[in-house]
Amino acid sequence: MGKTLYLECSSGISGDMFVACMLGLGADKNLLTKVLKTVPVHGFDISISDVIKCGIRCTGFSVILDEDHENHDHDMEYLHGEEDHHDHEHHHHEHRHPSDIRHIIDHTEMTLTAKETAYRILDIIAEAEAKAHGIPVEEVHFHEVGAVDSIVDIIAAAVVFDDLHIDNVIIPALTEGTGTVRCQHGILPVPVPAVVNIVSSNGLKLNISSVKGELVTPTGAAVAAAIKTSDKLPGSFTVESIGLGAGKREYEVPSILRGMIISSNESSSDKILKLETDIDDSTGEELGYLMDKLYEAGAREVHFTPIYMKKDRPGTEVTVICDEEKRAEMENIIFRHSTTIGIRSCLMDRTVLKRFQEVVSTEYGNVRVKTVVLPDGTVRKYPEYESLKELADKTGLSIADLRKLI
Repeated sequence: MGKTLYLECSSGISGDMFVACMLGLGADKNLLTKVLKTVPVHGFDISISDVIKCGIRCTGFSVILDEDHENHDHDMEYLHGEEDHHDHEHHHHEHRHPSDIRHIIDHTEMTLTAKETAYRILDIIAEAEAKAHGIPVEEVHFHEVGAVDSIVDIIAAAVVFDDLHIDNVIIPALTEGTGTVRCQHGILPVPVPAVVNIVSSNGLKLNISSVKGELVTPTGAAVAAAIKTSDKLPGSFTVESIGLGAGKREYEVPSILRGMIISSNESSSDKILKLETDIDDSTGEELGYLMDKLYEAGAREVHFTPIYMKKDRPGTEVTVICDEEKRAEMENIIFRHSTTIGIRSCLMDRTVLKRFQEVVSTEYGNVRVKTVVLPDGTVRKYPEYESLKELADKTGLSIADLRKLI
């Protein structure tokens, strides 16, 4: 459905590698330059160029800092939870919290969808660092020395990804190195704590290679976590375009992030799992809580059907529709939060229409619209309920009236 990106992270991923990779796939360089000129932060420039890695031509993206901000490998050490008294005196008081960076993103001229991606990347990094340091998210701070290029990487990644209008992102795994890195806190093991937290909280898969060094940076891992929709490649596919993003660091393997826009050669039907169980001795509240837990864990659909069971007892048939790989997790939740002692299951074929989301600007405000394409090419558009609800609260119009007007 829609445009699919396969991100091959066999030699790691960083923020600048991702931006370079998307530019290699055809994201608009002029648009990126134009957007970055509106970032309300000074002290940086960018460079986009061809780079030769192991005889292969790749795209390179660099944030060039002025003298006050340079000589700093930001991805290794730009975030920390307390003041660093060993740092240069004139930078001592300068640091930015996540709320400051949200403000910067908010005042940068880019699309609403790009902003949402940038916020998501920032939130993932901030949460991972807060967890690593054992502090609240708002106490995490980007130190001024490394903050500028981190902020630019986050915004640039969101802009180039948004420009390519990608609907699905397949990331089978991130490959990381081994050993240790030196950072503001001293010597840390690879992968660094923030990367491990991002991988753990966002269901990313990790491969550890024998390469000495940090191949996956916190920004790179956060970008992957923010955009990934699947870790499974189709059985066969055709490659429509390729982007190669060059990394800065030199290891025994060339640091190249390869992105491919692919089309599955398989039909539009796919598999979905249906789980069922019949319950006659759980309360309505318990069933409501069960439904909440199933949706939280990623169920596609949960519904209850009133039934009559043996001895004419009224009961409830619980049906859960989910991805096949979520079977064990869903069954555990049903067993834990209900009185059932058995669950039926069957794998079903499913035919799916092509669909994608877009944000439409209207006189009442921005609205998320779901676009569905029928097999004969007919297009149908549906405003999302949550967007309509926000506008109804704002304008005082009813949801029905807004749906007609939009």
